[in-house]
Amino acid sequence: MSELASIPWNLILPIIVLQFILMVVALIDVIRHQRTNGPFIMWIFIIVLGNLIGPILYFIFGRRQV
Repeated sequence: MSELASIPWNLILPIIVLQFILMVVALIDVIRHQRTNGPFIMWIFIIVLGNLIGPILYFIFGRRQV
């Protein structure tokens, strides 16, 4: 339990919150529009398993421009 006390949560918590918000927004966008560059299911896996970089990759490369 002493390992958890030594973690600098004030530095890590904003990154975790940012990752969660990006993931939720990207998943909502994928589910609403379902027209992506590449397979729909692939982008869901990239968003969920890609941690912080997955949603960023989706917003740069995965969204189909209308």
